[in-house]
Amino acid sequence: MLEGGGFAKRRAGARRFRIEILNFLKGLHDGSRPRCRGSWGHQRALHVAGGQTIVTGMAGRYANALFELALEAKALDRVMSELDTFAALLDESADLRRLVRSPVFSAGEQARALAAILKRAEISGLTANFLGLVTRNRRLFAVREMIEDYKALAAAHRGETTAEVTSAEALDEEEMKALKTAIKEAMGTDVVIAAKVDERLIGGLIVKVGSRQIDTSLRGKLNNLQIALKEVG
Repeated sequence: MLEGGGFAKRRAGARRFRIEILNFLKGLHDGSRPRCRGSWGHQRALHVAGGQTIVTGMAGRYANALFELALEAKALDRVMSELDTFAALLDESADLRRLVRSPVFSAGEQARALAAILKRAEISGLTANFLGLVTRNRRLFAVREMIEDYKALAAAHRGETTAEVTSAEALDEEEMKALKTAIKEAMGTDVVIAAKVDERLIGGLIVKVGSRQIDTSLRGKLNNLQIALKEVG
């Protein structure tokens, strides 16, 4: 009985959380009085494709709220492009990554710095309002996951497959194009690449599509070598 009651409370809390974000962002986006739309059962974060959940958790709920508003505003591509721009800034700037991740900065300090960065990058409207809300709610540390989840939702909406690609260094345009072509040929479907950088890989790539993962990173190869050496010893 207690377990069932706890589940009901968590579900109700998650629904209130979603409505709060939708209302707040909607009001910022078009200047109208905030209103809620849809129901918990309609939440796209719980949509499944082939029985697989698309996005979950805190980052997924934020991404879902942004996705629904972008869909309603017919701004899926524009928001995607602006999120990609922000993700590229994260990859290029260690200072921005520190601002995003460090708990030392207050929400006010993050908001002021972020506003200047977004203005310089010409990121405005719904995307800027969303990033501002994330900052005020002290959830900026999860912004990269939110971006990836938004892209997964947009890809699923278009009937595309999302490939999560992690590399030791940011891939250039030609490398991204070649990788996308290779994955598309292997999967037999249109592909959207959600790229991120992890310097700990040292070199190579990790490509994940659904439950399938290919690890060609140098770190992965070294780990496999260590395991093999231990087995030999």
